[in-house]
Formats: sequence, C-alpha cells, structure tokens
Amino acid sequence: MSNTAQATGELTGPRSLENAKEWMRDRLAKRIHPLGLTDPQATLETIEALTGLDGERWARAWIATGNRFMAIADGRMEGGDVAAARDAYYQAYGFYFLGRFPCPNHPAKEESYRLELAAYAQFGALADPPIVPVSLPFEAPDALSGQIRFYLRKPAGVEKPPVLIMWGGVDAWKEEMTELSNALVAQGIATIAMDNVGTGESPLKARQNGENQFLPVIEWAMKSGDLDGSRIGLIGRSFGGHWATKLAHLIPGSLRCAVNWGGGVHYMFQPEWVEASRYPDSYLMELVETRSRMLGAKNDAEYLKGFRVLSLLDQDLLSRPSAPLLLVNGKEDKQCPIADIHLLLDHGSPKSVRLFPGGHMGFGPHTVPTIVSWVRNHLT
Repeated sequence: MSNTAQATGELTGPRSLENAKEWMRDRLAKRIHPLGLTDPQATLETIEALTGLDGERWARAWIATGNRFMAIADGRMEGGDVAAARDAYYQAYGFYFLGRFPCPNHPAKEESYRLELAAYAQFGALADPPIVPVSLPFEAPDALSGQIRFYLRKPAGVEKPPVLIMWGGVDAWKEEMTELSNALVAQGIATIAMDNVGTGESPLKARQNGENQFLPVIEWAMKSGDLDGSRIGLIGRSFGGHWATKLAHLIPGSLRCAVNWGGGVHYMFQPEWVEASRYPDSYLMELVETRSRMLGAKNDAEYLKGFRVLSLLDQDLLSRPSAPLLLVNGKEDKQCPIADIHLLLDHGSPKSVRLFPGGHMGFGPHTVPTIVSWVRNHLT
C-alpha cells in the first residue's frame, strides 16, 4: 500500500513507520489525542527518532523522554519550585502515556504504564485543586481485582458541588480525563475520573453487564457528604459513550444528564462494521488488538461475539425513557458509525445532538466547550 493511500485515510492494513510519523505530526500540530498533552518540541524530537512501531522500540523511545521530564520535576521539587515541578510531572506522565499507547500489550509498554501511574500520582498531589485517588471494594464473578479505583477532584470553595463521573474509551483512560476535569472544575463541578470497562485498572473485562463497574461509584457519589448526590452527570468518551448511554436508560432517575461522546450502541457492534473499522484513518495502530484486550478476546471469533452482545437495541433498552442525553461526534467518524446516533433519535426520549466536522469524536476548538456548557446547564 502506498503512503499516499495511507495518508488519505484509505487504510487496508497497518501503517508504515513513515506514515505513522506523518499521522503523529498532523495530530501534534492540531494538539489532539493522543498528541495533545506533551511538550511539542520534545514530542516531535521523539517522533523523528522512532525506529519502529513494535512494542519494545515504541515504548523505549517515549520512556526515555518521560525520564528526562521526571528528572526535571524532581529537581524542581528539590529546589522548592512546586509549580514547575507539577508541570514537569505532568509532562513525564504524558510521555509515559504515549509509551503505553494504545494499550500495554508488551512488557515495555507495561513498564511505561507503571511509570505513567507513578508520575500522574505526583502530578495529582500538586494539582490545584488536588486530584485524590479513591478505592472502593468491588465484587463480581470473574473480577480482575477486588477494587474500583478512581480520581476525585472537588472545586475549591464550593460546598456540596454537583458531580460529573467520566471515563474514556479503549485507549484514553482515567488519567487522560484531566483536561476535561480542568474545564468542569472551573465551572464549580466536582469530577470523578475512572477507567472504562476492560481498560486501565478496571476490575472487569468488557461484557454485556459491564455497567456493574460504574454503579457502585454512582452510589458512592450519591451518598457522599461532600458532594450533591442529587446532581450527578456522566460523560463517556469514545467507546465509553456506550456505557453512558446504557446507564442513562437504566437509571434515568439517578442522573441529571449523560453524554455519549463518540460511542456506539448497535451498528458499531455488527460484523460488517467491525470489519469496515479494522483500520480507521483516525487510529494509529492496533485498534482490533486494543479492543480485543478490552473484551478479553483471544481471536477474531471471540472479538465478534463480544461485540455482538453489547448492542443496546438487542437488549431492548433504547425505547425506554432516558436521562437527558447529549450525542456528540465527528461527521466522518470511521470508528463509530453515525447511524448509531440516528438510531438513538428514532427511539425513546428526545436527545440533544451536536456533530462537528472531521472524524472520530469531532475534535476541535468548540467540542469540549460545547459539552461542558451543556453539562453545566443540567447540573447547576
């Protein structure tokens, strides 16, 4: 396949190294996921120095840059410059995130993920307001752990603020919710950032009843004395929008609002779309492998089966009343079909919709402000 075909988005197989670099340079210039967090010059230098996309060479390149910023952060802390240390810890976290991206499916990527969590913990402790790790006990058949881990962040000077619970998709996890948290906290809204089912430190692999991971956190927020449990909203980013939509239909009385930002509900999970989205132009590498890891699928047959059971139409949920629901995506999304938005509009309660130019999730200067404004109106 030619680089020209790859560059135009007509992908029929994995990207070449040079095409991947071209894709990364473009995303870096636009400052969008996954190249929107890190220092542009240091990021570009790391991109240009990449010698391969395999797990070992990929992770080692980003870890080396992350280590540079960790050393800077530690030096700033020793010198008493807390603000500079905080910023450098965030940079270190961002580079380690890239090292484990899109998922830690190699020992070197697993190492980068451990470094990412450690750097983020140091950043979170210095953030203003601080990002506080919380763990809840969790029990379920086939649970991967006995805990649900999330980050709580409360706006300063707001007594019993409303709370927005948010999670990402297959490759953006709870640590990658920081920029969205910044925007919400600035509006007086507390945030809870957690991992999507089957990702990060999630205690479950993705399955039909994966919403069971979110319900204890929602209940905890409802009962917390420091939060207004009567004003709870959800944001599911990318694949995570699926679970936000499901919960909006399952527990509408407990939620003020929910946002599906780029997630599927039915057509996304059909074999035809699974095949068509195998190499989307919006993805860098390993989409099927990353989704399979989320599902715990070992081959294509298990991947297809795991997807099929997620259809909310087949679960007879879409005609039920739902909490106020905002649907956001890019008009040319190749990862999640726009047909799923039309399907939602044809069923159940009326929904709000905002489509943006471009591909998956409709990244642009107005996307996050639109979501934050809509959520604020429903929560405050």
